[in-house]
Amino acid sequence: MIRTILIDDEALARDVVKYYLKDYPNIEIVAECCDGFEGLKAIALHQPDFVFLDIQMPKISGFEMLELVEKHPAVIFTTAFDEYAIKAFEVNAVDYLLKPIEKSRFDLAMQKLPSKLAKEETSSPLLETASLSPVQNNRIVVKTAGVIKIIPVNELNYLESDDDYVKLSTTEGMFHKNKTMSFFEQTLDPLQFIRIHRSYIINMAQVTKIELKEKDSYVVLLKSGIWLPVSKTGYVKLKMALGL
Repeated sequence: MIRTILIDDEALARDVVKYYLKDYPNIEIVAECCDGFEGLKAIALHQPDFVFLDIQMPKISGFEMLELVEKHPAVIFTTAFDEYAIKAFEVNAVDYLLKPIEKSRFDLAMQKLPSKLAKEETSSPLLETASLSPVQNNRIVVKTAGVIKIIPVNELNYLESDDDYVKLSTTEGMFHKNKTMSFFEQTLDPLQFIRIHRSYIINMAQVTKIELKEKDSYVVLLKSGIWLPVSKTGYVKLKMALGL
């Protein structure tokens, strides 16, 4: 049996998928979830082969939920999302079903499923592309000690490179995200967040002072009292951002 989980805040949408799946006796529905939090727990518990996943859900989106999954199952999106996201699905060879879901389109997606499962495809390319959408760049979702935390980007003080992770400094403490500095440099608002050094991106709203430390070497002081180094390139970016 191939195991699946339905993750959608609309009961009617889940019912449609369940009805269509009656034609596929080799598919077993092991759980139904109405939001991303439930979906995350269910995936960890049941380790499904694939999931039907809505994108626009309360609490956390389908994209944000996938970022927190340790081992990605194959994904068929059930969505009424925008054209930008649909193009992302096509580019990254991840299937999607537009609501209201037509049976013929559903069957086409199911025909693709065996090859997807055999290849053990990852959702990572999709997540990287989808994160460039404005929908995804106003907050960051992290998981720490089993607890999911949603961080609005305007609450960030600075970001710091930390091996395969990025440390996020906020008023509530430090959090880690399994992303790269380049990723955040691309997705955060370039007018608000400036990469001042290969290891640091700062929130311009937190800057209180820029000082010359030694010849051609600068440091910046944030409202939190933290001093951070500024590279030559970073200093040019800071001056431009400040209109100097």
